Amino acid sequence: MAVARSGRLASLGDPLDFVLNWMAPKLAGRGPGGYSIRLVSRDTRSCAQGAREAVEELVRDENAAIVVTLAGTEVLPAVADACEAAGVPCLSSTFPWQVYYYGRGADDDRPFEWTYHFCWGLDDIADIFADLWERVDDSGSRKPVGCLWNDGPQGTWSRNPERGFAAVARARGHRLVEPEPYREPATTLDDHVKAFRDDEIDIVTSAATGRDLALFRAQAAEKGWQPRLITCSRWLAYPPSVTRGGELPAQAGVGTLVYWTPAHPYRSSIDGMTAAELADTYEQTTGRQVLQPLGLAYALLEVAYHALTTADDPTDRRSIAAALGATRAHTMAGLLDWTRGPVPNVATVALAGGQWQPGTRHDYELAIVTPGKVDGLPVTGDLVTT
Repeated sequence: MAVARSGRLASLGDPLDFVLNWMAPKLAGRGPGGYSIRLVSRDTRSCAQGAREAVEELVRDENAAIVVTLAGTEVLPAVADACEAAGVPCLSSTFPWQVYYYGRGADDDRPFEWTYHFCWGLDDIADIFADLWERVDDSGSRKPVGCLWNDGPQGTWSRNPERGFAAVARARGHRLVEPEPYREPATTLDDHVKAFRDDEIDIVTSAATGRDLALFRAQAAEKGWQPRLITCSRWLAYPPSVTRGGELPAQAGVGTLVYWTPAHPYRSSIDGMTAAELADTYEQTTGRQVLQPLGLAYALLEVAYHALTTADDPTDRRSIAAALGATRAHTMAGLLDWTRGPVPNVATVALAGGQWQPGTRHDYELAIVTPGKVDGLPVTGDLVTT
């Protein structure tokens, strides 16, 4: 495993680290063809160079048969690219598939040879967010949406007129107000605030970090303006908490995508554990509030195990890569099907719509506002706007 144990992505590494420790004894005696499965990891240090070095160590020192990772905008591509160069199967998640696939240089006729991924798409995010936007006003009108987008990969691909977020949002009838993208991390977002206020925008959407989202909300408040709803797709997997000074956290009341919760009707393909049981085990073991990436971290090991046990030769990396590309399995993240696409190397994760609201067990909890495309997922709250 290439996992962030230090640096700014360490909180994203927690679920994968937990799953590694939880699953190691379960998989140890279940290797294919008499072989044993050994789980090992290296710290990516939350940076691209650390990610490349982690892959080099896993291949050179551990003779890794497959590398799995959950990572960020810079780290995940670095892990996948290093595996592609080394000829080692790689499985990853938590990164919109268009950014993963097209952003790394593949196209419809030239897929990757070694690297595989499961996640949602920017188009899926747009559909879920449009569901939320259209609840702000029950008149049936399509409100304009202010776009708080950075100049990095997610902001750039969100603006893509064909494959990004913008194309789906416009197809749903929403006019997008798009100031110039900001450099991340932002030092000021006054121009965005002014553009949205002058255009009488009620809804803002973004892929900002928590830090930049907090800056935007603070500068908007200074100018006496606040949107009725903010939707954000990045860093919203992590539960907000009330600050020491009592201020509301940046994520409070923000609508976001929901890909895994204890309420999801998913279970393990390895031992039958349900999503609710996994979440409860995590919270009791760590003492921390459960994170959405936990379900995807678990599914990474499920799919890796499936590939190892279905490969014609579990000692041959090319055979393992072929098994990944042929995988269709029900997992802790739902049905993952690489035989269906949308492009080679990619399987999709179904999304629902949610909002961070004051909770009963924790400061804030993720209310499921719309089940989206997740069959059997209960709605647990109503959308709250200002």
